[in-house]
Amino acid sequence: MVAASATPPDGVRAAHQGGILEGVNPVHYDSKNPIIVFIIQAGIIIIFCRLLQCPLSKIRQPTVIAEIIGGILLGPSVLGRIPGFSNAIFPEESIPTLSLAANLGLVLFLFLVGLEVDLRLLLKNWKISLSVGAAGMAIPFGLGCAVAYGLYHEFREDAGLEPISFGTYMLFVGVAMAITAFPVLCRILTELKLLGSEVGLVVLSAGVGNDVVGWILLALCVALVNAGSGIVALYVLLTAIAYILFLVYAVRPVFLRILRKSGSIQNGPTQSMVALTILLVFASAFFTGIIGVHPIFGAFLVGLICPHDGGFAIKLTEKIEDLVAVFFLPLYFALSGLSTNIGLLDSGITWAYVIAVIVIAFVGKFVGGAIAARLCKMVWRESFTVGVLMSCKGLVELIVLVGNTVPENLAFHANISQNIGLQAKILSTRTFTIFVVMALATTFATTPLTTAFYPPWYQKKLAAWKRGEIDWDGNTLGQDTHSIDSDAIATDKHDASDIRRLLVYLRLESLPSLFTFISLLGGEKSDTIISRVHPSKADANNQGDHDETWPLIKKRPLQVHGLRMLGLTERLSSVMKESEIEDVSTRDPVVNSFHSFGQLNNLSTSGDVEIVPEGSYAHTLAHSASEQGTDMVLLPWSESGSLSETATTTVEHSRERMLENGPHTLFLASFLNQAPCHAAVFVNNNITSLAQREQEPLSPIKSRQSLRSTHGVPSQSLAPRAHHIFFPFFGGLDDRIALRFVLRLARKSNVTATILFMDVEPNSEPAMTDAERTQTNASGKIDAVHLPTTPSHESIEQERSFFTAMKDSLPSDLAPRVLFSTISTTEPLHTIYQHAQSEVGQAPKSSGDLIVLGRGRENGINFKTEMPRLLSTVAQMSHPGTDVAHVLGDVAHVFIATAIKASLLIIQARKD
Repeated sequence: MVAASATPPDGVRAAHQGGILEGVNPVHYDSKNPIIVFIIQAGIIIIFCRLLQCPLSKIRQPTVIAEIIGGILLGPSVLGRIPGFSNAIFPEESIPTLSLAANLGLVLFLFLVGLEVDLRLLLKNWKISLSVGAAGMAIPFGLGCAVAYGLYHEFREDAGLEPISFGTYMLFVGVAMAITAFPVLCRILTELKLLGSEVGLVVLSAGVGNDVVGWILLALCVALVNAGSGIVALYVLLTAIAYILFLVYAVRPVFLRILRKSGSIQNGPTQSMVALTILLVFASAFFTGIIGVHPIFGAFLVGLICPHDGGFAIKLTEKIEDLVAVFFLPLYFALSGLSTNIGLLDSGITWAYVIAVIVIAFVGKFVGGAIAARLCKMVWRESFTVGVLMSCKGLVELIVLVGNTVPENLAFHANISQNIGLQAKILSTRTFTIFVVMALATTFATTPLTTAFYPPWYQKKLAAWKRGEIDWDGNTLGQDTHSIDSDAIATDKHDASDIRRLLVYLRLESLPSLFTFISLLGGEKSDTIISRVHPSKADANNQGDHDETWPLIKKRPLQVHGLRMLGLTERLSSVMKESEIEDVSTRDPVVNSFHSFGQLNNLSTSGDVEIVPEGSYAHTLAHSASEQGTDMVLLPWSESGSLSETATTTVEHSRERMLENGPHTLFLASFLNQAPCHAAVFVNNNITSLAQREQEPLSPIKSRQSLRSTHGVPSQSLAPRAHHIFFPFFGGLDDRIALRFVLRLARKSNVTATILFMDVEPNSEPAMTDAERTQTNASGKIDAVHLPTTPSHESIEQERSFFTAMKDSLPSDLAPRVLFSTISTTEPLHTIYQHAQSEVGQAPKSSGDLIVLGRGRENGINFKTEMPRLLSTVAQMSHPGTDVAHVLGDVAHVFIATAIKASLLIIQARKD
């Protein structure tokens, strides 16, 4: 028996297992282990794209611009000129692996593009979609065919091109000029807040048709290129048409039946349904690839047949979009960058064609879209905006180009037989670079040109003109008729006791407390019990009598509109939600809960969802209040300090988080500075419709660990639900409106109120400097909300007269529940705090008490010296952030810091 040798035979050695520890070069490409080099390439590409996106996002440019520029920088135009860079980072042998991953991502992305296209929008607006879309494609297609003649004869001798007919070349260039980047277009419309406007509707519906027709023409172009003869091209085209019909009439019904049976349409796609959908995508891509049409066309078709009912398309997009957008797409555009060489634009005639292609691409789309929009009775500036938006190219342009391009330095080394670029070779690197520059220029110019043609001030003027409120010069129409109504409305708004329209900012975390508070504004529920009779057992006479037994509503209920704002992100699903905002509002659980709450509390409720960038929350809320003629806006204070509804915090830290400066504080400051009506900030502290119950003590169990019981005690509703309101009145417009609002709340039979007039000695503290009297500045930094001076004797007398008038005019039914009182003091904060401690949080059966405060912009009180002394002795929490104190005011600052056992309502009057 011969023992096995301990060492391998001469010349045979196992592969290194120690990696860099054995001196192995990690950048060296190994075809048997390509993952290492692939990770390096992917990491560099993603980092480049993300770094470029940071500055470009500041000027509202879409992500695709950063990805294209990043690919160009990594290619031979910039970093490729460094000796050894391309060979080390992008060796020719590694390109097939990178290309495979990039094209896999491209297939998934085109599937997402198909998901984004909602054909229902095309069907609803087919007339204007057809006119704008047709003109927006026909004119640039014709101009593209014209410039194709020069490009074909000037650059057809470039290296690496296969001889093709001019007709095929002309068709491809025409398609490249005519197509519009629908995904980038949706993103730009959303960021500019035009998706819900008439311009947005026209562009979106036209873009849907443009997108579908463009991809069909691209499929025809690829079929002509790949076919060996005309008859074969016809067969390819007929096969593609038959496959489309098969997907629509055979596959889609079965697919919908499976989705409904699994509950995926109602509840979102299950993991099995996601797997089934992805398999459909790859199967369709495989089929369109083998019949001579690019695989991305098959993926796009599967996206089109996916249902949008129940938000299925949006929910499916959410599950796969991040991986595609963050990882796969940058790889694809990096490959396009490797095919782009700005250095090849080295002659006058080449730059002449660059300028000509840019001008033709923009002018063709601009003129076609603008003329069609004008014929559809849009004004000129609207028409110009439509033309500019339709000229957007972006990533779809590059997909069309790259799929038919041969990189001179890579094509002959990438042995991927399925790659269209290697088979078609329609464009050389030089011609491809010309079109990339065109795509960059037209996409980059879309946002600034749209803003110039269609600024926000013009949108407001145009909307008022179309409603017939003003003439074209801005003069109000029907001055005499509307003057009386305007005066009546102004008087009604100034009297907060008769608030009829309330706008509520809906936040998921604040719903229970908001519902309880708003219920105090609702009408009293009727005690009348209606006896119903089954329709089959009631005769005609009884039925008529029965109809008359319903109680009549003597008073018009309060109209409450709930607005829920969700952050617009760079995700595709976020843009899809905005484009389908009506369906999103209908399905939103928060809005639906709000509707149900209104029906139970004699309130007329409505609700909407807006998807906007977080930086636009304040503007969106103010615009909604102005559009609806709102009397007051109610804003809940965020317990987490964040604008996001997903932010959470522990119970013991929730109150501490409320005091920190954060995005929500900046949002409130911005809104209060531009509020078009009365505003109220609600800071919740356990106001509820249920009895307050102490947390159950820990109980020992056999494991000797103390655990709380998981068997909760059912909450019993209070009968009646008692609330007590404490309101210190200093004077000023904010406090006057707050006083009227307290009396409005006191109409509820289960509400009592103590209204305390603070007779503060004049000039108890020195007047404040100009720096201390500033408001929120333009940079977004929150400055102090203090008073211009200490109160004068005359102003105190005026406020005392107002207070006395309100007391004397108190209705008799409110007299038993409302107490007016006056107190003189030189230390108002100490006095308020002592009275509040004795007023609120005392009743064990209370549903939560409320302290109402004016924001105190004009009451003349200076707490500069007194507040630090009070907080040093009674504060139970860490010192609030300066922004919090400045937004809510000094008195609210004291109550929050001292953890008073009551919720706060800080009211700011409308700025006249």
